Amino acid sequence: MDIPISNEVVVAFGRFFHGGSGPSHSELTQVFQSSGCFSLDPYDEVQRTPNKQTRILKVGNALLQSKERKKASEFASKLLDALRIYGAFGHRVEKECVDALCAAFRNLRWELNEEGRLAFIGGIDLETGGRQALDEQLRRLQQNLEDPAVLLGVAKDLIEAIGKFVLEEMARLPQGKLSFRGVLALSFEQLRLRPQDTDTDAPGGKQLREIRQHANAIAGSINELRNLQGTGHGRTLPTGVSAEEARYVIRQATLLAELMLSTHDRQMGRA
Repeated sequence: MDIPISNEVVVAFGRFFHGGSGPSHSELTQVFQSSGCFSLDPYDEVQRTPNKQTRILKVGNALLQSKERKKASEFASKLLDALRIYGAFGHRVEKECVDALCAAFRNLRWELNEEGRLAFIGGIDLETGGRQALDEQLRRLQQNLEDPAVLLGVAKDLIEAIGKFVLEEMARLPQGKLSFRGVLALSFEQLRLRPQDTDTDAPGGKQLREIRQHANAIAGSINELRNLQGTGHGRTLPTGVSAEEARYVIRQATLLAELMLSTHDRQMGRA
């Protein structure tokens, strides 16, 4: 999968080279050569200009304008390699540089770990990833709550993908496009997780119905909060929603995801 870049990512990369810090000019040249961006580099070896930060910004902005995704991906990948070798994700660079780059990639739904390695945390491709992709996305969401504004969308996508997975495996996925609420309603029906499916006369039945009502409400809240964020990068939490409250909703979403998957496994004889 291609690594995306944005203006925020390019600027964050440039911060590692401010004031002459970071890998050398020759190492930068190797990065540009190996990523196919050498022709975009304005560096003059005789004059030794421009400085390293400007080189990064010039090449990065040229890639953004050209919309060459493969080259942009290689640019990001090779730069991260050079920064890891330099020790940028250890003690040699101020934490602010690393934090800025992490935040920039999170806005593109990529997670940069403490070792400087990237992992995609965006949408889930069921056709190529299947159940393994769902489990991996759930694990990432459980372990990373640092940016709830971005992860609201990740949680919503996960719940929707699980719903489609359930319907597909049970041969109940309709043709055509389904809304989030449509996917949720049909998958909950197949999983028998609807409040109306509860036998309230059985011991604990009334409490179980309330739990199922809560599960439905959490899913709906995730979808509505995500819609309030609008589109585009750099999303923020809706006005009035604190980071703590958003994290609470995301944690509830991971529990709902576990409930849906484990219930489906039991129904399919895998539990």
